[in-house]
Amino acid sequence: MIVFLNGPFVVKNPAYVWMEVNGIGYEVNISLHTYSKIQHNDHGKLLTYLHIKEDGHSLFGFFDEEERTLFLQLISVSGVGTSIARMMLSSMKPEEISHAIRTENELVLGKIKGIGPKSAKRLILELKDKVVKSKSDENIAHSQGNNTENDALFALMSLGIARTAALNAIQKTLKQNNSLSLEDIIKQSLKNI
Repeated sequence: MIVFLNGPFVVKNPAYVWMEVNGIGYEVNISLHTYSKIQHNDHGKLLTYLHIKEDGHSLFGFFDEEERTLFLQLISVSGVGTSIARMMLSSMKPEEISHAIRTENELVLGKIKGIGPKSAKRLILELKDKVVKSKSDENIAHSQGNNTENDALFALMSLGIARTAALNAIQKTLKQNNSLSLEDIIKQSLKNI
């Protein structure tokens, strides 16, 4: 798995970039969101996802982890492929998509090319509890609460556990014993789900 690429941008346009890394050129598909972040840079680092199909391999690049995580969540939904996910990330910022899913705003999602009313409902149904809050939301949570608890919550959500279920399990675990390490909180919370 290719996790990231770091090197000069040989070719750069709103749909893809060519990056040279140790003498090898990679074509990386990007969204308009990523392009807007790198358009003035000659060199950079892109987080990546390698999509393998019968008829070929495609490499997708992302400016930050928030965008890559959302992309992976979007393509996990039936009927949403890599092209539609990239179109969504080109139409709206990742935090706007996450917010629309969390607030069940079908109208906003339905306006994206390739997403109709049925797809918007399916996205909300399947991702509402999985969508990670935006960085600004996470920063608020970190400043307000226990960092170990927040780290455990993020870890459980990364495993695909719904936010509400994960939060309840963590709170139950901490009521039983509030002096556990992060690893023990996660293990015990998994048992409490």
